[in-house]
Amino acid sequence: MRFVFLGLLIFLSSICQAQFKLSDDAEIAVVTFGPYQGEVWSAFGHNGIRVIDPKYNVDWFYDYGLYDFNQENFFLNFAKGLLKYRVGVRKWEHSFAYQKSLDRYIKVQYLNLTQEEKQNVFDYLQNNVKPENAEYLYNYVYDNCATKIRDVIDELFPGRVAFDLSYKEEDKTIRDLMEDYLDYQPWGDLGIDVGLGIQVDKEASATVYMFLPEYIHKGFAGATISRDSVIVPLVKQSEIAFMPEDQNHTNRFFTPFNTFVIVFFVVGLITHRNLKSGKRTKWVDVLLFSIVGFAGWWVVFLWFGTEHLSQVNLNILWAIPFHLPLIFFVSKEKYRNFFKKYFKVLAYWYCLLLLVWAILPQPLHQSLVPLVLTMVLRSFYISYDLRRPKVEQPANDKG
Repeated sequence: MRFVFLGLLIFLSSICQAQFKLSDDAEIAVVTFGPYQGEVWSAFGHNGIRVIDPKYNVDWFYDYGLYDFNQENFFLNFAKGLLKYRVGVRKWEHSFAYQKSLDRYIKVQYLNLTQEEKQNVFDYLQNNVKPENAEYLYNYVYDNCATKIRDVIDELFPGRVAFDLSYKEEDKTIRDLMEDYLDYQPWGDLGIDVGLGIQVDKEASATVYMFLPEYIHKGFAGATISRDSVIVPLVKQSEIAFMPEDQNHTNRFFTPFNTFVIVFFVVGLITHRNLKSGKRTKWVDVLLFSIVGFAGWWVVFLWFGTEHLSQVNLNILWAIPFHLPLIFFVSKEKYRNFFKKYFKVLAYWYCLLLLVWAILPQPLHQSLVPLVLTMVLRSFYISYDLRRPKVEQPANDKG
């Protein structure tokens, strides 16, 4: 499930499109790569299909996790959730060396297929990597590099394959499944929690689990395939091609929670000084409310302007987009009465939000609590400051 440069991963197109009969020694295998914490999108792992035929010196890896930077409107499509991914192929030795260099585990499951079934899989993959067939519309959960592996088998052997779905846990949501892999990606975890809406908070079905590569491995491990009323295991042999040594991952100090706690105390100190001096540090409010307002407009964009799983996003309750640009008009005297009421209501709104935080149908990220407390503090202070009598500046004595 990682982004990969297309040019590094696609094998020679002329070889990809070559059609020939596999020998009796050929093997088809499902490959699972473990999580890599260097990038948030790699933290979930990766899958692909390996085709081996020593007679033809074939050992190829088919990868459904590729995209092309040169596709039209790349960045706009990425932002809108309309990015097209594609399947490509390269030599297994190159894929193996690269994934090993990232210290990811590499597990290989050799499928228990007849010669005809192996040929069908190979022909299907060869047809898939043709330029006119290679692209597909990517979706985080329902159409990615992992689900494609399951879908290939389902499409080629309809009704004949039963995956082992015993891994399902009661009441576990799609968001819960994602968070299992984000312990060492705290900022990525926050971004996903803020960006994705209530659709990912429904209980995940057993098949939905398979958007994660680990569950492709588990589903295949106990799967069966039927032939003429005879049911046999789908995987005949499994091997661990590479297993890294135990890694001691540690979170950095500046996690979202720690960062927002620091922000709360810094803003609290500034507010205390403001109360003593009778002046408001305006740049603090501009910075704070602009950032939160920008986050709100981002939520609005994801909600209404994209195809992501971002509709009905309750983060809008704290990331209120109207903060930006309203915060720039607070010092205008003609809006003084409006903003006295606006920030007072806002402070009570945030207090209410904190009270119901734990029972919302969409769980909001816990690290946001100190940020919302900061908003409460400054909202009360701005309202208080605007209610104070305006101090007239003494006129200059020109006599």
